[in-house]
Amino acid sequence: MESPEIKILIADDHGVVREGIMKTIKANFPTAEFGEASDAVGVLRLIHTAGWNLVILDISMPGRNGMEVLKEIKETYPGIPVIMFSMYPEDQFAVRSIKAGASAYLSKNISSKELSEAIRIILKGERYLTSSLAELITNELRQDSNKNTHDALSDREYQVFLLIASGKNVTTIAGELSLSVKTISVYRANILKKMNLKNNAEITYYAFKNDLVG
Repeated sequence: MESPEIKILIADDHGVVREGIMKTIKANFPTAEFGEASDAVGVLRLIHTAGWNLVILDISMPGRNGMEVLKEIKETYPGIPVIMFSMYPEDQFAVRSIKAGASAYLSKNISSKELSEAIRIILKGERYLTSSLAELITNELRQDSNKNTHDALSDREYQVFLLIASGKNVTTIAGELSLSVKTISVYRANILKKMNLKNNAEITYYAFKNDLVG
């Protein structure tokens, strides 16, 4: 029997997604209680208000992204496990998420069975790593002595880098991330400087060469 004490905070800017997650979890954890947030401000406000047993956190939210929120949660409440829930492929953000303290990195198209299994494992105090993510982490450890250029980017810079590499312009990226065009332009300038690249074409070439975008 599941504990009636399970409290889960779900953070995603799409209400339909939050509703779907809660419905899936309720089927296997009928006594679970939920909190909802649609952006970073809401997450960080609610994180202080109840004894959360788990946070399910989307990477892409308006304003501060999920990676930044994850780090703040782990600094303030290191004992609260966090599942990063994203449409980004594992090879783009999963290793960064685990390094930042996440207990799992799950795709939004995960089956309800696997999500429930991941939650059970995490509530026992363990991490839930898919076999593909475990392999990525192993490869990362092997390559630590030979860092890739993109490892120098901050999490937000890396997110902007991937969006530029996928062919999106500064205005489109600003709209998707709910940031100003000026802010995105600053991130782009930082990316070019840190990676010693000249333009968007070189960003795209680097990303494809290193299998960072499909």
